[in-house]
This record gives sequence, C-alpha cells and structure tokens, in this order.
Amino acid sequence: MGKYIITFAFLLLSINIYAQSRVREAGLQPGVLPAGKYNSITDVPDVRVGHKTLISGDSDRTGVTVILPHAGNLFRQKVPAAIHIGNGFGKLAGYTQVKELGTLETPIALTNTLSVFNVANGLIQYTLYENKNVRSVNPVVGETNDGYLNDIRKQNVKPAHVLEAINNAHTGTVREGNVGAGTGTICFGFKGGIGTSSRVLKNDLEEYTVGVIVQTNFGGILSINGAPVGKELGQYYMQQDTSNSPDGSCMIVVATNAPVSDRNLKRMAKRAMLGLARTGGISSNGSGDYVIAFSNNKHLRKNGENTRPYQEINVLQNSEMTPLFLATIEATEEAILNSLFAAETMKGYKGRIIEELPVKKVIKLLQEKYNLISK
Repeated sequence: MGKYIITFAFLLLSINIYAQSRVREAGLQPGVLPAGKYNSITDVPDVRVGHKTLISGDSDRTGVTVILPHAGNLFRQKVPAAIHIGNGFGKLAGYTQVKELGTLETPIALTNTLSVFNVANGLIQYTLYENKNVRSVNPVVGETNDGYLNDIRKQNVKPAHVLEAINNAHTGTVREGNVGAGTGTICFGFKGGIGTSSRVLKNDLEEYTVGVIVQTNFGGILSINGAPVGKELGQYYMQQDTSNSPDGSCMIVVATNAPVSDRNLKRMAKRAMLGLARTGGISSNGSGDYVIAFSNNKHLRKNGENTRPYQEINVLQNSEMTPLFLATIEATEEAILNSLFAAETMKGYKGRIIEELPVKKVIKLLQEKYNLISK
C-alpha cells in the first residue's frame, strides 16, 4: 500500500445477526480495507442515489435507480468517466460518447431491458429543464432483464418515474435489495437486487473514497469469502438435474472523489469485474456486464462554458492507482453480497416465486464448516 495507511473499521455485530440485511452485520468483512460511514457509494462526498420502485398486481416488479455524481448542474459541470464492458450482451445507452470524450453529463440510471429508452427520455427531460438552449444530451442508462418476475413487455418505467427518482435522490443510507432497478432481479438463483459498499483510503495529505453500487441479475457459483456457498446450498450453474442458467446481467457503478483521469477510471472499471468474479460470477454468454466509473473531484470537472484552449489539472499518477484498484475490487464484491443479503423472497409475474438467500443457513455454514464467522 506504499504511503497509504490502512485502518480497520470495527465490526458492528448485532445480538440477533439473522435479522440483519448486510454482510458486515452478520459478522463478515470481505477484504482488508475499511468501509466508509454508510458502507455505500454515498460515502463518496456529494454522491446521491434515488430509487423508484414499481410493484402492483401480480405482474409489475420493476423500477429505476439513479446515481447523481454531484449536486450541481451535471451538464455544465461534467465529470470524468469511463465504461468497461465485461460482456456485451446488454443495452447500455450512452457508451460511445463517454468512450470518445471521457466525460459524463447526466445522472446514471439503471432499469430493466425494455425500459432503457423511456428512462433515457427521462434523463433528457431532466437535462433540458435544467439547461436552456441545449440541443444535444448523452443520457447514460444501464439495464438488466427482470422479465421472469416482471411483465417486462409492459414497459412500465416512464420518464416521470426517472424524474421522481432524481427528486428523491439523497446522500447517506441507500436502500438495498428489492428496490428500484433491483426490484425484480435474480442473482445466483436467489433473489438479487441493489447493493452498495465503499472503501476509504488515507495518505499523508488526502483521504479518498471509492464507492460502488450494483444491480445484480446474473449467475454462476456463489462464493462468500472463498467458501463455495452455492455448491453447499445445491444452487449453482452446471449442477446435475437442473437448468440453473448463469445468464443475466450485472450493472456496476464505481464512484470516487480521487483525482483520477478518464483513462485510469477505465482501469478501475476493469478491476470491478474481479470483484464480481470473487463472488462466483462467470460473465456468461448471455450476461450483459458493464462497469461505469466516474470521479467527482471538483478540480477535474469540465466547465462547458469555459472557452480557454487549455485545462490545467492534477491527476494521480499510474503508480498511485493500485490502492484504488483494490478498493474497487473489494467494494464491488461486498456490494454484490449486500444485494443478496438484503433481498427478500418475491412472488411476481405468472405466480413465479424466487426465494431469498437463506441467510440464517449461510451464516451457520460459514461459522461451523468454514470458520469465517466467530460464534
């Protein structure tokens, strides 16, 4: 870690750990780096998250989740950003302009596959309202397919829902599990959803935070802190006498306040896939796995009204990136696990039911067989 000083956060253990909905509250601590105050992407200063959840009747199980890099005008104060494609079986909107210019100019929105364009329209409406005379907007929208529990063909997520999620966005604690874009998702054969986590890095001069939020809807062989939990539970890809498909998708958003260029943000985004792999995800043929990374460092923002031909900025050198890579990997791993621990059994479209991860059974397994949790 070089000049970075790592301090371990104390675990907050509950008397009734089975009632908790996050892995740390169950006694687990993925990785070695300390988490932030909320163990959330909102530990990155000024980042806000908003959800709109749509549950009605026996068919609507979907929603939208928005991530706002800062509280200002995003179109006028663009942030450096990059996108990494782990596997491209998806419908991510806005990729090419971010790749070309290295900036993000709208909130990031996550939703279901067939609602991408409705959600993009919502981001466009928001940006046009905030910025008069604007005639070009690059909305960034990611998705996963929630069509097993949700009647996805109805395209229930509308532009108004996006605006509501933006208006409800806040810092602090972020709801996880069956909420927003994670309402109808499935992960490792269990109920998936929204999850988040963070890591804090300190050096002699600065304190940087890396935060991650995920929308989990993918498969493989669930692993928790190295233990083959999916295999132990009999719920995993390639098990006998089952079709247990690993197909699906995972959207990952990485945020930091460190002064990182768009080029090195791309490198951070690549490392998030290592965090997914730690949980047992295999990025299957039918999985759309995308990572969107941004820095909201105030000195790196692009002022659209600045007509000067040069921009003088200070960014971290390549040699300073390794701690941020590790933070990204750990926060991604824990965010995915938090999405599983927080999600609850859901009955949805056509009476289909997806069971929640049996947390009580998992904790007992990790305690008694793998000695990963102290009794």
